[in-house]
Amino acid sequence: MEEFTFSQILTNLLLATRWTIVLSAIAFFGGGVVGFLVMLMRISPNPIIKAVSTLYIEFFEATPLLMQLFLVFFGISVVIGLNVSAWVAATIALTTYSSAFLADIWRGSVEAIPRGQWEASRALGLSYFKQLSNIILPQAVRMSIPPTVGFAVQVIKGTSLASIIGFIELTRSASSISNVTFEPLLVYSLAAMIYFCLCFPLSLWSKRLENRFSYVNL
Repeated sequence: MEEFTFSQILTNLLLATRWTIVLSAIAFFGGGVVGFLVMLMRISPNPIIKAVSTLYIEFFEATPLLMQLFLVFFGISVVIGLNVSAWVAATIALTTYSSAFLADIWRGSVEAIPRGQWEASRALGLSYFKQLSNIILPQAVRMSIPPTVGFAVQVIKGTSLASIIGFIELTRSASSISNVTFEPLLVYSLAAMIYFCLCFPLSLWSKRLENRFSYVNL
């Protein structure tokens, strides 16, 4: 059996990390687009639209991401008879998962704006969408940046669950290498350090942004 050196193990893990980063980026930015639309629905004065968006958010927040991955990976083939790859299933599941949480984060930021600002902008004759775009959203964006950056950490860690449906990212690669080298402690320790290097800077940045914007708001 071929023996793996430390450098070979690390190199293979770093190569797999590329797909962790790519999947995280797609899920985060794709979830951001969908999440923004869901957030607009969530704050809509229309009760039906608001109820639909609330149900969407509650479903994805109240069910495990692992279950969502299974439902997408196996459910699409059962419902519409189309077999999807692990790549597609992981992208769909993580995007919808991210969109629900981002929609809730941004909804909270919008609702944190004092009601008086809505009333004042309405008194100026601004339409609902002009109130949002000119008055409310610019302030809400500032408030939402720290938790949004912080949520990116959860997305990166969430990609590890995609290994269960066969998507080859950092965790899946670590499992495969461990099975070959019989050195699980070394392999998973290196994988953990890579996750730490990906997530810790974002966590630190999120805290700094939170302190910065808290200071500005004072």
